[in-house]
This record gives sequence, structure tokens and C-alpha cells, in this order.
Amino acid sequence: MIDMESTKENEEELNQGIDLEKAPVPEVLQTLAVDPKVGLSQLEAAQRLEKYGPNALTEKVQSFWSKLMHHFMGPIAYMIEAAALVSAIIGHWDDFIIILALLLFNVTIEMIQDRKANSALTALKQGLAPEATVLRDGEFSSIPASELVPGDIVKIRLGMIVPADMRLVEGDYVSIDQAALTGESLPVTKGVGAEAYSGSVVKQGEMLGVVTATGSQTFFGRTAKLVANAGVQSHAQKAMFQIGNFLIVVAVILATIMVAFRVYRDIFVTGGWGMTEALNILQFVLVLLVASIPVAMPTVFSITLALGAIELSKEKAIVSKLAAIEEMAGVDILCSDKTGTLTKNELSLDEPILIKAHDAQECIIAGALASKLENKDAIDLTIISAVKDPEKLKAWTLDKFIPFDPITKRTEGRLHNAQGDQLWVSKGAPQVIVELVHPPKAEADKIMKLVDDLANKGYRALGVAESKDEGKTWEYLGVLPMFDPPRDDSAATIKAAQANGVSVKMITGDDTAIAIETARQLGMGTNILNASEFFPKDMDPDHVPAKLAEVIERADGFARVFPEHKYAIVKVLQKRGHIVAMTGDGVNDAPALKQADCGVAVADATDAARGAADLILTAPGLSVIETAIKEARQIFERITSYTVYRVALTITIMFLVVLSSIIFNFQPLTAIMIVIMSLLDDIPIMAIAYDNTSVSPRPIRWKMAKILSVSTILGFFAVIQSVALLYMGHHALIQPDAFSWLHVTSFGQLQTIMFLQLVAGGHLLLFITRQSKWFFEKPYPSSILFWSIMATQVVAILMCYFGWLVPAISITTIVVVWGYNLIWMFVLGFVRIASEKYLDNRTKRQRKHVEMVNEKLK
Repeated sequence: MIDMESTKENEEELNQGIDLEKAPVPEVLQTLAVDPKVGLSQLEAAQRLEKYGPNALTEKVQSFWSKLMHHFMGPIAYMIEAAALVSAIIGHWDDFIIILALLLFNVTIEMIQDRKANSALTALKQGLAPEATVLRDGEFSSIPASELVPGDIVKIRLGMIVPADMRLVEGDYVSIDQAALTGESLPVTKGVGAEAYSGSVVKQGEMLGVVTATGSQTFFGRTAKLVANAGVQSHAQKAMFQIGNFLIVVAVILATIMVAFRVYRDIFVTGGWGMTEALNILQFVLVLLVASIPVAMPTVFSITLALGAIELSKEKAIVSKLAAIEEMAGVDILCSDKTGTLTKNELSLDEPILIKAHDAQECIIAGALASKLENKDAIDLTIISAVKDPEKLKAWTLDKFIPFDPITKRTEGRLHNAQGDQLWVSKGAPQVIVELVHPPKAEADKIMKLVDDLANKGYRALGVAESKDEGKTWEYLGVLPMFDPPRDDSAATIKAAQANGVSVKMITGDDTAIAIETARQLGMGTNILNASEFFPKDMDPDHVPAKLAEVIERADGFARVFPEHKYAIVKVLQKRGHIVAMTGDGVNDAPALKQADCGVAVADATDAARGAADLILTAPGLSVIETAIKEARQIFERITSYTVYRVALTITIMFLVVLSSIIFNFQPLTAIMIVIMSLLDDIPIMAIAYDNTSVSPRPIRWKMAKILSVSTILGFFAVIQSVALLYMGHHALIQPDAFSWLHVTSFGQLQTIMFLQLVAGGHLLLFITRQSKWFFEKPYPSSILFWSIMATQVVAILMCYFGWLVPAISITTIVVVWGYNLIWMFVLGFVRIASEKYLDNRTKRQRKHVEMVNEKLK
């Protein structure tokens, strides 16, 4: 977490209540107590460095051991640890080793994922300038940027990274690329009085600036603070906590009942109580604890998601956080950056609007002659590339070039050709070119109306003029409309997302008019809000007022946004019950990317954006998002199928252990049997990642009430199935003539029968839970899942027949148990369909009732 409190008070003291970002430059210099011709003294700079701290992002580092201990916490982890402790107390070291190995395996997977958590902040730190040219004691020198302090006079020039937030105090102009910070698609030309943000890049010009903020108080630092504080627990993590809590409650209740019954029987019925009886009870508690733990659930979740990540990588999408795949399945709002994501981030020249020019090329050539290729300016390059015959440019020799600056707001070129003809050309802001040409009022009004119309359509307009008498008289040739065009696949991607129930909101640093026109062209809503006007300046992005939140939810998009705006928008939507995906490519997107349920860094994103994102696209555009949504929904279906199966099976085992103890005074399974059974049941289930599933047309979420209800109902009937078989086997031992077809001759064999019934029945239960229809209907199980299960069943049969780790039983008994399970498969299939139908109908009735009540209240 960024440590800002210590410097914040010092900054406020230095500012003396003055807004250094907006106050006049002389007032800023006076407040900071610095002469722009001399700079700070070395002594004063050292004192300020001591007082305000280094110009760097500081971080509170959590120790490795603290992080490690965190992974041993949580419902499922506590259950596994309790089982390991009990097994150690009673000396069951084989159980202890297996249980501990599973716990360490789960922790290792979580630690590997956790290593990526702070990469966004690391990338942000790397984005800071390493050195700065500073004026101290009247002389310029180069120092580490981390030693800058508020009040330092710093020189910035072409190619430099701005080392701190500053106000420009001297020089003609600088053109600064701050797209990574603000999302603006073009470099911004700035003059005296303007702000320059730390981390932005100087593209043209040279100026002096006075440092107004350093380290964590800069625009860059505030972004880093948002990144450090951003993040949300995944819905899969919440689901596992809920499942763990549910199973803990059930296990505690059953353990209490079982212990109370055993103590009562030992004391009041058999009349004896001692260490032997206590250890026997503890052993039963151990079996119950092991039975209650879905030990492989975190692993199955991780591996299933990992296999999904491999599939997405084939579509040029790299998953950096596995939980993001599951989150994508429930995404109902996609907040998309505009520049470079929905658009090409390439200026495109539309058909020129002619005033005096005879044709479009005449106007374009004049604009190109008023440009300079070496400057690598995006606007200049666009105009020059639009010239159809480059030889016409070579016919003129440039005598003098006057670059753009924020005062004149135009460029000018003075040229001559081989015949000695003189030509002066200029391009710039249309109103400035009007002032240069001085056309008749009617013509001037016509030009300005054209410009207004272009602005309303989201175009950037440039006026072009020429003079053939050394600038004495000028002609207005025309207006060049420029636009960052949408990507070819953006409209189709948005349409596909909307068809899948996902609303798309545009979020951009560009002007509102540009955002609206882009949205119109892409078939999106055009209710675009200007965030810089809409959000209060001092608003806490973590606590947005309710009325503001309502407007955010209804809006189709936002323009003129800053990092805290993007972050606040995502957080507001999450608080209002939405699952949000966010796309972006710049430093300004990093906080929102990390806060989103699924942050998506698009192709060519900055390291900070990639570090904060959960999903990184390596191909341009968003077309892979549609694939990711479909893949995520299939994976989600597989995970929920597994969850229903695993909870139902866990409930079955727990109730079987307790009921057997109470009714028959018999332990139906050993702890090692339960662990082996869990492995035999869950290892092939990992192939569920390849299973054939239907794709939901709408976003899907964890409906824990429904999942746990269906699981409990299925578990209840599966308990009847298992207890009935146990009863028959137990009765066959007491009365050999009863149920003789089971061929059971010892309690050890009865334990093996229950072991086989649960291993086989568990996998048959998965075929029931993998879809809401009958198990024999399409989509059929994938071949890899089916044959993985079959292979496991062969292993289980061989174990039971040859007596590997369990007492051996006959092939006849094995066939009987399998036939018994197959009959119950149809019973449980009917129970699954009936229970889901009942729960869905009840939900619909409740929803209709709520709607009726709300309607009456209106």
C-alpha cells in the first residue's frame, strides 16, 4: 500500500492553502519561495528533501511469512488443518502426511498466483523519470529525479520523461504526450502556466517548470495509490468461502450429535469411559472432518481455470489471474477505453472541405507543405501521408519553418521552387486561420459553422491557407477534418457483446463530441457525460454519492476522464450489483483495471496496465472478448457442475459416517479411504475442463442459495442410497442368510463395499449434475472426461478385487454394487430435474411478487 499520509500534511503546509495547479504562476512561485532565474539553494533543497521525502513511490511491504500465513487461513484451510491436527494427536501419521500434502499443494498454487499481485505498482515505479535537469544556486545540473523537491526549477525537452508534477514558467512551448496518463489520443501543446504531469513524455519543444508536487502527491502518484488500494475478491473465492462455511456448520452439528451420542452410550449404556473410548471418539471425529473437507476443490478450480486459460491463449489472450475467467462469465457491463481499443489510434484524414482550393489534393498539399516530417508529429504525418503524388512536395524547397506553439496556434512554411516562385503556407486552428486571411464576414461565418458542425461530429478541424506575395494577402484554401476511426471489428464486437447480455460503456480522455461520434458510429448509446465537469474535484472515488451513482449507472459512457474517474466508475457499478470488465492500455487505466472484476489490457498496453490486468490481449482490438465470454461461460458451467457434485457427495459421506456411528456403531470408511476416494473422484474430474457444455446467452453468476439447495437435496437422497446399502451389508453380517447376494463376510469388506459404492456413485452423480436435463441427453460428456472416469473406475475395481489398500471383495459383489448404483442413477436424475424446476419456479414467483409490490408502491 502506498504510504502517503506522512507527506500529505507537509505538502498542505507548503501550499499554504493555494491551489498550485490553478493559481497564477507568480503566485505559485511566491508560495514555493523560489526565483525561477536562480532556483533553490542546495541547502534549501536538502532541507525540503528531508521534510517532504524523496520523489518516488513508496510502498508498505508485507513480509513473505505474513503472506504465507495468510494462505493457511479460510474455512477450507481451517478444516484441512483441523483434520491434520486430529490425525497427529491419535497417531494416524499416514492420514496426516496425505492431508498435509494436499494443504501444501493448495497453498503453493495460491502463492504462485499471488506473486503477480503487485506487478502493476512495480511497472508504475519504472515509469518515473530516472534523472532530471534542475536549476540550483543559479546553475543547471543533472540529478536523480528522486531528489527533486517542491519548488525546484526543472528543464524539460524533447524525449524526456517529465520527472514531477510542475507548472511551466518559461519558454515558448512543449508538446507533451500524456495519453498514458489521461487517455488523450494526441500530444498536448502547452505554454507558460500550463501543467505538466509526472510520467508524461515530451515530444517537442523545451521549457522550464517549477515542481509543485513530488512522489505520491503527483498525478502519477495518486494513480499508483489507487492501484495499490484497488482490487476486489473474486466471486469464485467468495463461493469457496460460502461452501466452506456451509460444510463447517454441517460438520460441527453432525460432530456434536455424534460425540454426544457416543459419550452417552459409553457412559450410560456400556458403563465404561476411559482413554480408549475418548480416542475412539476422536478417531470418528477425524473421519468426519476428513469427510467434510472438499480437499481437492481449490485444486480442481485452479486446474479447470488453468486449462481454460490455455484455450484462451490460443485466441491471443493471456490470462494473468485465473479467477478472471470465472468472472468474465458473469460480466454484464464492459467499460471500454476508446483510443487504441475501440479506435485504431491512428489519425485519419477525411475528405477536405474546400473554400478556395480547386480540389482536395491542392488543400492537402498546402497542409503538407506547412508540416515538417522530421518532427514526427501525428497530425503532420497524417497530412503528408494523404498526398497522392509526393513529387509535388519535392518541387518546393523549404526556406523557413515556424512550428506550432500555443500562442499562435498554427504552423507556417516559407518555400520556393526551381522557377523562383515564392509560396507561404499555414495550417492551424480554423479560427486562427480566419484571423490570418481576413475573409468577408459571410465567408468567415460559413467557415466557423463548418467547424462547429465538424466538432459536433467528433472531428478535429484544421484550417489551411496560402500566400503567393510573401504573406501580404492570404487565401483560405479549406478545412481538413481529422478523426481517429473505429477499428474494423469494433462494431461487430460490441454488437456480439450486447447480444450476450453485456452492456458496453465507453470511457475516454478525449472530448465529449469525439466520444459521442465514435459511439454513434459503433452503434453504442450516445448519452456520454463529461467526467471532468460531472465529478466534483474533491470527490472521494471510494465513496461516490448515491445520486451520482445512479447517473453513472444510466450513462452510456464518459469523456474527459482521469484515472480516479475510471476507478470510481468501476467501483460504483460494482456496488450497484454489476460484474464489471474494464479494458485499457495506459497508466491512467491501471487503477480501474485492477479494481474491475476482470481487467483487460489490450494489445500494446503499458507495463502498468498489463500488471494491473487479469487478461492481456496480444492481438489488436476487442474481438477476442466475445470468445473469452463464451469460453468463460462454458468454464463457469463446468465449475458449478463440479460444485453441486462435490457438495452433494461431501454431504453424503458426512451423513453416512454419523448415521453409521449412531445406528450401527460402525465406522463405514477409514480416514485413508476417504482421502483416496476424494483423489479417485476428483483427479479425473479435472478433465471437466474439456467437457461439452451449453453456452448461456446471458451473464451467469454464482447462485449459492440454489447451488447449495440442489446439492443438499441430491445429497439427502444419496444418503438414503448409501445407508440402504450399508443396512443390507450390515444385516448380511449379522444374519448370513439375509442379502446373501452381497457376499460380505467381514466388517472390513463392508467398508470396501461402501468405498466402491461412493467412488462409483460419485462419478455417476457427476453425470447427473453436469447439466440440468437428463444425463442421457445432449450435450454428451466429452470423450476425455468419459474415459478419464472409466479409467478411474477400473483402478477402483482392481483395488477392491485385489485388496490394494482396502480389504478385497469378490467380482460378484463388485457387479452388484455397480448395478445398485446404476438403478439409483435414474432416481437421482429425476430428483435433480424436479428440484431445479421447483427452485426456478419459486424464484420466478418471488420475483413477480416483488414486482407487484413495487408497482403498487409507485
